[in-house]
Amino acid sequence: MIDDFVYVDEAVPGIRWDARYATGDNFTGAPVEGYRANRIIGTKALCVALDQAHEKAASIGFGLLLWDGYRPQRAVDAFLRWSRLPEDDRTKARHHPNLDRSELFEHGYVAARSGHTRGSAIDLTLVRLATGEPVPMGGDHDLMDAVSHHGAAGITEAEARNRQYLRSIMWSCGFDAYDREWWHYTLRDEPHPDTYYDFPVA
Repeated sequence: MIDDFVYVDEAVPGIRWDARYATGDNFTGAPVEGYRANRIIGTKALCVALDQAHEKAASIGFGLLLWDGYRPQRAVDAFLRWSRLPEDDRTKARHHPNLDRSELFEHGYVAARSGHTRGSAIDLTLVRLATGEPVPMGGDHDLMDAVSHHGAAGITEAEARNRQYLRSIMWSCGFDAYDREWWHYTLRDEPHPDTYYDFPVA
């Protein structure tokens, strides 16, 4: 791991994580190239801001559960290769029910150049602090569908309120939301805005 990148769980004590791209529990249906360990990595600046978000969430009874942070460029390249393969329907119903995998790039759900690869983007949700259970958000991580957009129709008032809790917490701690994915946030003042890294998560 290069300078200025750290393991988030070491920098933010008590934070929860489940690095789904290191497992088969993701939209490709298999562990993704470049993820050799179930850990989340980010820049030091990301971790400082996440620590603030962690504290703010705790003040209203929530914890944070992270799904992804730094993402090697080789993983992004693997997503691109996956998108060109024939549809096999293994993950379509759960992750992209209304789009073919070949359409995910043009609709902005997957990018050939990802902010994650700069080390200052994070995918996350809220959990109940008392139980560790994720709160209802109107769809899971990487549900690449209009229902995942901020302000989407078709979710309950409670789900919309939970999304707003997360957005308010993250915005107040220096993160910008991505309009198509309620779980994706990028540090506003990121330290490496023009650099795309490719060291593995190990």
